[in-house]
This record gives sequence, C-alpha cells and structure tokens, in this order.
Amino acid sequence: MNASELDLPMTVPARGLPARVRIHEVGARDGLQNERATVPTAVKAEFIRRLAGTGLATIEATSFVHPKWVPQLADAEDLYRAVADLPVALPVLVPNERGLDRALALGARRVAVFASATESFARANLNRTVDEALAMFEPVVRRAKAEGVHVRGYLSMCFGDPWEGAVPLPQVVRVCRALLDMGCDELSLGDTIGVATPGHVTALLAALTEADVPVSALGVHFHDTYGQALANTLAALQQGVTTVDASAGGLGGCPYAKSATGNLATEDLVWMLRGLGIDTGVDLGRLVATSVWMAAHLGRPSPSRTVRALSHQEQ
Repeated sequence: MNASELDLPMTVPARGLPARVRIHEVGARDGLQNERATVPTAVKAEFIRRLAGTGLATIEATSFVHPKWVPQLADAEDLYRAVADLPVALPVLVPNERGLDRALALGARRVAVFASATESFARANLNRTVDEALAMFEPVVRRAKAEGVHVRGYLSMCFGDPWEGAVPLPQVVRVCRALLDMGCDELSLGDTIGVATPGHVTALLAALTEADVPVSALGVHFHDTYGQALANTLAALQQGVTTVDASAGGLGGCPYAKSATGNLATEDLVWMLRGLGIDTGVDLGRLVATSVWMAAHLGRPSPSRTVRALSHQEQ
C-alpha cells in the first residue's frame, strides 16, 4: 500500500499562502526539446492529451524555432494541429516574427518570447546582446497583442549565470520592466541553472515590487540542480506568486547551459501543494501514470521522487 492509498499527504495549511496555484506545464516543450533522440510526433501528442486529462489547464505545446537549432521540435506545426482541439491553453514559444507568423497561421492564442537577464546567455541562446534581443521581441509582442494573443515573457538566468556568476537584482528588474513595458501579459522568472535559494527569491520579488512589477504578472520557473526548487517555490508563494512552471516527471534542462538539470517535477509540486491545502485542479494519480508512460517511451525511470514513490519505479 502506498501513500496515495493511505490518503496522504495530510492537509495542513500554512498562513500567507494562496488558495489556488496555476501550474504552467512545460514538459512537452521544455522537457522533450532536450532529449537526445527525437520523440515521435504521435507520442508527443498523446503525452499532451494525457496531461490535459490530469486537469492541467495550461500545457506548453512546442516552439516555433528553426529546426536547425532545436531539431527535436521540427514537428511544431504537425504537433500543434494534432492537439489544437483540446480544451486547455496551449502556449507556444516564438523566437521571432517568423515564429509568430507560423503560430498565428495555426490559430495559436498564447505565445511566449524568451529573453535573458545576462549578456553571456543572450549571446549563447540568441546570438544577440540583451538589448538587441529586446528590440527583436518588441514587434513580435506588438503584433501578437494587436491580434488579441496572450504573451508570456520568459526571462532566463534570473538567479545566476554559468559564465557570469551572480546576477545583480537591478539587472533582472530592468529586463523584466522592459518586457512588461513592451506589452507582455506575464513574466516567468527562470532559475535556469538551479542556483537560487529562498532568500534570493524573496529579495528579487521584493525588488520587482518596488519597480512596480505586479506580483500577479509573475510566474516562477525553477530547476532542481541543487535540490532547492520546492523551497524556492514555497518562498515565491509566500510573496504572493500564484503561477508556477513545472515539468511532468521532472523532464528538461537547457540546451544552451550544460550545467542546467531537470525542471521542478510537476508531481513533486502537486504533492507539496496538496499537503498545504492549495488547489491545483490536478489529479495526481493520473499525472503519475502519465509520467510513467512517458518514461517508458524514453527508456528510463522518471527523476521525480513523487513519481518513483507512488509508482514503485526503481530508484
């Protein structure tokens, strides 16, 4: 008998936390784009359909990036068509105006741009300076908003950079403010290499509040490189954040930052939130089963501790 059959975890609410958290599921895009072997389109589509069946309301589907840079996502059009009928939000990444054209042609209603808080990562990821990248995104955001499309701004390297080390808070605030000013509806603060700690999270959110960046417009995206993702998430929730990015089964990393390991596992997040009495609308049993299914296709156990505990996968 496992924990779920014993009605665990016990719900013990804590003060100062939101009643509900929206999980922005990134496994199908951020997770699978880092696989060495290309996952068949049909498997990706089934993965997204199974994720939708768990109660997740936002599932990032793919990225309209040139296949030369991310060959694992070369099937973006075919995949989007295969899941477009689902009654969930299906955001897609658009690196430039060409990517936006492709997304709009398929009827996408939620897009995201991917900026950097540091010059080194902007060069590695976009082959541009931070300001050049912002200038590239400005017409993308403007056109998307003119079409009534919701725009998310990803901001990587908010807490540390593998080339530059510590990232000053004002540097992150400046880029966040620029993304909001150009029209982004929400921002996702990325701990791309997983070096954040709770105090750092609290300090950055305070600095953003002082710069008139509303906490309601912020989401957090933590990697678990040093085992800090859940602690950092809790710190963000205590500051009023209600949107958390996570990846089913803990899939993912970052192809441009080799020290980046997997994303926060959605199952681990749901387990913690369930214990705190925070509603997510997600069926944990179905989610675990979905990650076990995907792990079988990838040929390895899920790195999520909750998946392993509830499915008895090999440690």
